[in-house]
Amino acid sequence: MQITGRRFTIKKREQARRLVENRLSFFNKIYNFEINRIAIKNTSTRWGSCSSKGNLNFNYKILYIRPALADYLIVHELCHLGELNHSKRFWALVSKTIPDYIEVNKELRRTNIKLV
Repeated sequence: MQITGRRFTIKKREQARRLVENRLSFFNKIYNFEINRIAIKNTSTRWGSCSSKGNLNFNYKILYIRPALADYLIVHELCHLGELNHSKRFWALVSKTIPDYIEVNKELRRTNIKLV
């Protein structure tokens, strides 16, 4: 599946926000991390990011991947609130809710969605 040329609209941003907020709420019942701010962006190189201030950012194109991949991205960034790195402790957090995170991450990397 290749998705290119999609316009970043307010409607798509709000759809992505609803998706992300709903899934963050679901997963954060397990983690109980403090989230400062959630932003939906049209980034050219990243699916998501987390700042040391507790801000979570997600690419709106999360709308166009299958739900298991979106959940992985959301959990990945959420777990950075507990470990702002990719240490063993970070991956242990991810594996609490995404036990097959290695396979899911590989699939996400193979996904042919241009982030531009």
